[in-house]
Amino acid sequence: MPAIESKISPTSADFQKNREDMLAEIKRFRDVEAKVHATEEAKREKFHGRGQLLPRERVHLLLDRGSPFLELSTLCGYKHHDDKDGSLAGGNTIIGIGYVSGVRCMISASNSAVKGGTMTPFGVQKTLRIQEIALKQKLPVVSLIESGGANLLYQAEVFIPGGKTFANQARLSAAGIPQVTVVHGSSTAGGAYMPGLSDHVIMVRKKAKVFLAGPPLLRAATGEIAKDEDLGGAEMHCQVAGTSEFIAEDDADGIRLAREVVAKLGWNTTAPAPQLKAFEAPRYAPEELLGVVPADYRRPYDCREVIARLVDGSEFLEYKNEYDQQTICGRASIYGQPIGIVSNNGPITTKGATKAAQFMQLCVQTQTPLVYLMNTTGYMVGTESEQGGIVKHGSKMVQAVANASVPRITIVMGGSFGAGNYGMCGRGFDPDFIFAWPNSRTAVMGGEQAAKVMTIINKAKAQAAGQEFPEEQAAKAEANLVGLFNKEADALAATARLFDDGLIDPRDTRRVLGFTLSICQDAKRREVAPNSFGVARM
Repeated sequence: MPAIESKISPTSADFQKNREDMLAEIKRFRDVEAKVHATEEAKREKFHGRGQLLPRERVHLLLDRGSPFLELSTLCGYKHHDDKDGSLAGGNTIIGIGYVSGVRCMISASNSAVKGGTMTPFGVQKTLRIQEIALKQKLPVVSLIESGGANLLYQAEVFIPGGKTFANQARLSAAGIPQVTVVHGSSTAGGAYMPGLSDHVIMVRKKAKVFLAGPPLLRAATGEIAKDEDLGGAEMHCQVAGTSEFIAEDDADGIRLAREVVAKLGWNTTAPAPQLKAFEAPRYAPEELLGVVPADYRRPYDCREVIARLVDGSEFLEYKNEYDQQTICGRASIYGQPIGIVSNNGPITTKGATKAAQFMQLCVQTQTPLVYLMNTTGYMVGTESEQGGIVKHGSKMVQAVANASVPRITIVMGGSFGAGNYGMCGRGFDPDFIFAWPNSRTAVMGGEQAAKVMTIINKAKAQAAGQEFPEEQAAKAEANLVGLFNKEADALAATARLFDDGLIDPRDTRRVLGFTLSICQDAKRREVAPNSFGVARM
């Protein structure tokens, strides 16, 4: 397979400028993550003083030492609801994919160090997303629970979607996906169903509290006076109600039991071992991705330069390389796993749309996973494009993306505008995984274009009404609209709304792709044992 020869000099002024700009973008989102971690750390003394581990300490203890952990949606809910400055971002949950006793699992931990682990509207959406991944990718779910339940200030946005999380728990069990839950503290009201719907439950003695109505609500509703431990303590659930199978002495003991339960699932015997292939590292260092891509999406670059720093041996068999230069397609491999790549060097033309649609169908024919490296302003517009059938040919591409029956992973590397977001497998097209670089921008169109469109429309309205058009006022309105669009299109704003599964450092892209591709391939090989209703606790 031919290798891409890079035409970029790492010593050039443009490369160094791009690198500085990208490092600044990375720092911007890492600083917000650090704020959240600082909020957690501020509770360390409180947690340790009552004999508990911080939620992030629980996650670290659960994971196999030295194994990879891909945390998801670290900044969901950024500057929404109670989060004013980013210090409460993340939906009050710590969620990701990692290894527990040698088994790759979806891990979910209530972040009780942030607002008591209460469920925010975006925290609920984050949970729904990871349940979707766990079901599709056949990943056992390990949950570490300590939550104040729904944030009642936003109950209208939490209540109904929250119910779907319980329905999904039942469906996961019925699909043969085990759910192991450790209750470290409170899990009350609707939250009581989280352990109730799990397949294996561990409760921490004198700390776990699981009941539909706590003592204050019980007294108000019925007049009955009861103590926490009698109503929903770990000993009661283990010895009387039978809600829990195991009792732990403290957080660490609960996590030890969870690891033992996962080890005894026999999960790794239900899928054939992958056939590992030899592979070469890219000829160019991933570090160079910082200088290859401009932080400003309006500045063009050749996506082949990115591909050369992601794929094995920098080898890329380009498809129809002389047919269209705006949409780039071809075959490569990452960590020995064959893939098809669809990427952009500009807007998607009629030729680019038909080329991509045909290429995607060929990948489905050979069951080759698709990787979308997105950086597009959208589909080409204009009289020539419209008469050339851009709507018709663009629809072919959209149909191919929507119906491709192979794993699909999307990386938003820059612009993600208009229907280009759809044709390149944006969130609405249910990619198996979608991540974004911190310089990315996602919107229906660029702010400048939107502002000019509104000015043209308003000017036409004024002329039709025989009124004078206020040019100065229109200029101010344009500037305001540009500012609004730029704010809403920003990578932090997009990840806050869960338009992606998280922001990543461009240098981590190859590893993230390799990890997620192996998850998808493992799911294809794995045999599960579904049943009609899920496992009911007797």
